[in-house]
Amino acid sequence: MISRSPAEPSRWRRGIVILPSAFSLGNLFFGFWAIVSALRGDYSLAAWLIFLAGVADALDGRIARFSRTGTPFGIELDSLVDLVSFGVAPAILVYKLLLESGDWSWTLAFIYVGAVAMRLARFNIEQGGKAHFHYHGLPSPVAGVTLSSFHPFSQTAFFAGHLSGWPWTQIIGGGMIVVAGLMLSHVIYPAIPRLGLRNPKGRFAIAGLLAGVALLLWEPQLVVFPVGLAYITYGVARAVTLGLLDRLPDRDPLSEELAAEETEERDLEYEDMQPHWASRSQSGDPANSSGNDEES
Repeated sequence: MISRSPAEPSRWRRGIVILPSAFSLGNLFFGFWAIVSALRGDYSLAAWLIFLAGVADALDGRIARFSRTGTPFGIELDSLVDLVSFGVAPAILVYKLLLESGDWSWTLAFIYVGAVAMRLARFNIEQGGKAHFHYHGLPSPVAGVTLSSFHPFSQTAFFAGHLSGWPWTQIIGGGMIVVAGLMLSHVIYPAIPRLGLRNPKGRFAIAGLLAGVALLLWEPQLVVFPVGLAYITYGVARAVTLGLLDRLPDRDPLSEELAAEETEERDLEYEDMQPHWASRSQSGDPANSSGNDEES
């Protein structure tokens, strides 16, 4: 048998806990880099850095759920980081691209950033920083990535041939206000289903992820902006349709009871994660080593 020091499990646990925060800091790194790139005039790089920040933001939450290491600290850190990457960075990019010539056009960017800040604060209060099945209002990462991806989309041949004559300064400026309103609205947006093979939603999520990766590899400039617009439009169209039909949901989409029934998340108790050899060494009784094996 290989002997291990009692400090070794603590190092492993600390590493697991730090991993989601490391992805959050990676999100912040991409967001700050995007701000610097936008100020330097490298708008394409700034747009793709915000997209990478969105990828890092999606991964940190999934890693926290997978490793069951979600903490209040991680939730607060994620919100602060999102304000930079999906609030300030897209606002500066759009301002430098389209709004810099106006004396007061920067107020559009400020309204957008303010909406992101209030959206994140409300998200932490209402949903505890975790969306189990639905978002109450448009998620700020979707808003930020969609706005920033306009510039790569505008560099495509399709845009040059069919859309270049549109008044895009007014469209994007007004779009910032619309997106800000949707983030603070009561419109319900679906969360991305968990990946898995045990249920149809999980299999559908895997198929959607693979299709999305294939589209990004095929023509990323032509995909991200329209997909973001489609997601934003879907929530609005669904809300309008249900309103016209005078239909109410069968149950509260933000219900804590619903989340408790179908989610696997729980608060992490580090003492319950001790391996068999550590339990035996502390209790001195081999029979006690299986006390927490049923924890899931």
